[in-house]
Amino acid sequence: MARSQKLRRDGLCVARVNARGASRLRRLNPWCYRTDLEVAPDTRERGAIVVVEDAQGNPIGQAFYAQTSPLALRLITRRLPGEEPIDEDFWRARLRAAIARRAVLGNRDAVRLVHGECDLIPGLFVDRYGHGLTIQTLAEGADARKELFARILVELTGATHVVCRDDASGRDWEGLPRETKVLFGEGPPRFVFHEGRNRFEVDLLGDLKTGSFLDQVDNHLRAGELGRGEALDCFSYHGGFALALAANCTSVLAVEQDERAAARAAHNAKVNGHDNVSVRHGNAFDVLHEFDRAGRRFDTIVVDPPGLAKRREGLSSALRAYHELNLRALRCLRPEGLLVTCSCSGKLDRSGFEAMVLNAAADAKRSVQILERRGAGLDHPVLATLPESEYLKAWFLRVL
Repeated sequence: MARSQKLRRDGLCVARVNARGASRLRRLNPWCYRTDLEVAPDTRERGAIVVVEDAQGNPIGQAFYAQTSPLALRLITRRLPGEEPIDEDFWRARLRAAIARRAVLGNRDAVRLVHGECDLIPGLFVDRYGHGLTIQTLAEGADARKELFARILVELTGATHVVCRDDASGRDWEGLPRETKVLFGEGPPRFVFHEGRNRFEVDLLGDLKTGSFLDQVDNHLRAGELGRGEALDCFSYHGGFALALAANCTSVLAVEQDERAAARAAHNAKVNGHDNVSVRHGNAFDVLHEFDRAGRRFDTIVVDPPGLAKRREGLSSALRAYHELNLRALRCLRPEGLLVTCSCSGKLDRSGFEAMVLNAAADAKRSVQILERRGAGLDHPVLATLPESEYLKAWFLRVL
């Protein structure tokens, strides 16, 4: 257990880390766990910014400090306060840089503007839907500054609404309360956005996550390019994959367990003129099992479940569930059929995911070609020194 000492440097409290923690931070991984904290900073300020030193007192940089989270320190900058004070101008510059990186995506009206540590703003995630923004904070330091971030983001983007979507389960692990509220703007925070030619409606307060699943947009569009024939979209939510598939598939059956989401998917299909899309309210596990037993076959199947492994201790049971889904999907595909199979479980890495898929193919006695190994879009970059930031897997396979 870390002891506490009244150490200060350049006016800030000091946290000292052991050799393992110092090595990790100096190799540009921004996280330091409480188990590697030797001297805790003498502060009770929520989300305090502290100076980080190694055990010998050599400086490493400045970081957010969390009072109770297992992840005690999140590095913000390798410079000291005298060189780079972390004030409002500092955050404005970081936010402006993150937004500028998305210019490569052109005029998309729905995009992730800030992706946490990957944009050097630990624990802050910001999505834009037209003139509306959602903010999610998954670290104590970001949580303590979300009103500041909201004000700066309105200034930089001209947004009419900013909604706090701090209702994710990740906040439980951080010891943070869950909440959802409007930080800026009047009237219902409902907006329209587009994925390719398809139009979607979003309720920033009521819909899942931060409104939609923007990390899958490029995969939706790619599936729409490759999909053919009769298609099945499992875990459809609001129909992102289903509506993209509708352009080239003769028919699309979207399966969604949440009744409200299923109704929204049907509405989205109707307003976009996709009369070849039908929506079934049901459990995808049960539906795939039913179709397998009944001998019903498809030319394209999408399997995009929610995160099944929230913690490493749940990985083995999650792998069994992923295996079952993929086994059934592979059995339900006609020869030359396309399987798009996804996982957003960060605890399941790319090699483990691929091994699961290939094991399912072997058990289904189906030979497969791996056409593409994909991840999240360009607005959800991966920080090379933080493997945990590469969470989304989307494999495109042809079944022979």
